[in-house]
Amino acid sequence: MTAGFFRRHDRQCGLLHTTDSTMTEHPRIAVLIPCHNEALTVGKVVRDFRAALPEAVIYVFDNASTDDTAALARAAGATLVAVPAKGKGHVVRSMFRDVDADVFLMVDGDDTYPADRARAVLAPVLAGEADMVVGTRLEAHEDSAFRRFHGLGNRVVRGVISRLFNTSIADVLSGYRAFNTRFVRSMPVLSQGFEIETEMTVFALAQGMTLREVPVPYGSRPEGSHSKLHTFRDGYRVLRTIGFLYKDYRPLKFFGLVALACLLAGIGFGAIVVREFALTGLVTHPSTAVLAVALVLIGMLSLATGLILDTVNRRSQELLRLLTDQVLMQASRKAPAADRDATDRV
Repeated sequence: MTAGFFRRHDRQCGLLHTTDSTMTEHPRIAVLIPCHNEALTVGKVVRDFRAALPEAVIYVFDNASTDDTAALARAAGATLVAVPAKGKGHVVRSMFRDVDADVFLMVDGDDTYPADRARAVLAPVLAGEADMVVGTRLEAHEDSAFRRFHGLGNRVVRGVISRLFNTSIADVLSGYRAFNTRFVRSMPVLSQGFEIETEMTVFALAQGMTLREVPVPYGSRPEGSHSKLHTFRDGYRVLRTIGFLYKDYRPLKFFGLVALACLLAGIGFGAIVVREFALTGLVTHPSTAVLAVALVLIGMLSLATGLILDTVNRRSQELLRLLTDQVLMQASRKAPAADRDATDRV
């Protein structure tokens, strides 16, 4: 088979190639820029990252923009990909499924993240030391970089995740991230909006992937540019996403907590009934007795549900890892074969 066959085959599968080089010698780097109405900044962002990473291919994913974002991105030299379904989650799903590279760097198109830190963010992934790297913003940022309550919301979210997953996270909601192929090919993108960064972080922690954080300065949007993030609506969605993902990835702990609460409440109400019966020989509050029994039954059912789902979850994770390993093995075999065919033709 020839290298051209592989390229045609991957295009038919929806993959957009960057280069034909291998990870070890010349890693294929893709810069992924999600944009929705970022005409004021997208051109500068593309030019800055082209200068910082001249060997990379710059992709701009235009998410149903109504301004000149698409035209300006193309004029700056980016490869444009249209994503008509609105929402950052839909954009990330397109990024992870439609671009083929060895290393992926995602950055927002609002010109708040520095291009000169790109290599620092990529370094742990390129060295094989991390599956995902997050450019953390909270250590160095301009006073006007965060809108009111955004900094507080970020701290609440990272505190919840750190407590639930027994880890320490500096910045959960950063849009400046680097990934390796294993992460990109194995993550099932379920979110639709700005909760996607939370989903990425929880997925990495739940799957035991290596996560690194690199501090980066965070700037303010230029005058006339506005954030699409809604503080309370998107904050609620992020917290809801954490709850659902915790239930999905840690079902025994989630339902175990529900079971413990119900069992303790049932025992408490039951103790009232038993004490009354021991003192008077009568049960004057049968509804309390019924409530106690119901709570104990619910607790036992919750515990059983957690045990069953935990077993199913483990088997599902094993299957996911096996499938991911197969995909990566096929890709690693294909790249050297394509290089050999190209050398033979020369």
